[in-house]
Amino acid sequence: MSYSPEKKEYFRNLTREIRLAVLKMIYEAGSGHAGGSLSAVELVTTLYFDKMRVDPSNPKWENRDRFIPSKGHCAPTLYAVLAEKGFFPKPELNTFRRFNSILQGHPDLLKTPGVDMSTGSLGHGPSVGIGMALAGRLSKKDFYVYVLIGCGEMNEGQIWEAAMAAVKFKLDHLIVLLDYNRYQLDGAMDDIMPLGDVIAKWESFGWNVIEVNGHEPEEISEGLDRAKKTKDVPSILIAHTVKGKGVSFMENTHVWHGKQISEQEYAQAVSELAEAIHA
Repeated sequence: MSYSPEKKEYFRNLTREIRLAVLKMIYEAGSGHAGGSLSAVELVTTLYFDKMRVDPSNPKWENRDRFIPSKGHCAPTLYAVLAEKGFFPKPELNTFRRFNSILQGHPDLLKTPGVDMSTGSLGHGPSVGIGMALAGRLSKKDFYVYVLIGCGEMNEGQIWEAAMAAVKFKLDHLIVLLDYNRYQLDGAMDDIMPLGDVIAKWESFGWNVIEVNGHEPEEISEGLDRAKKTKDVPSILIAHTVKGKGVSFMENTHVWHGKQISEQEYAQAVSELAEAIHA
């Protein structure tokens, strides 16, 4: 079902607020990963506010859908979304990366309400997602498992081992979202480790591949609906995104993968986001 004008406006405002929260966390902490957090905003926001069955008052609800941020360095985006959803009070965002905070640099399921998997070391998310999806099948639960992966992460061999296993086990309740911004820690993915035709590669492994604009919530939502209608095959959304989306000097570069934000840069970023919402 298409989004109404009101729903489109709601997501425009919501994703702007999430981006502002992400930048504020990273700026005040003096560290964090801005580029990959900003590229994933619409993906994570659409999941939690339009698709996933979750209960903030009962984070461990057995029938909840699961989300695995395999690219764990996008933690600021996940935290901002979880706070907005009501898993914990928004003032907790001010403690990001501080000692004794529930919001560490990478997600920790033992500390943060709403986090289903501790992540950080890349490549493990799809394998864990397979385990969760199999557990759901064995226990006759109908939940979905969503896994967010990044470009550099596809350099990991474990990603492709998991890709084969998910097809073998016909895990149609496993949906991977690729934040396809084409950059990683040290540069463009085509310069670091070219993967060729990513779409054809995932199709060759037997996956149901769906391409979407990763910055259009309505398109993401429709893609997820298509994935959920596919039976006996795992699905992947190839979400075309822009690293550093929303902040001009952060876009389409690896430089802001994990660079500290200065006071002047933070002020400019906030100004640009404020202007964009009124454009």
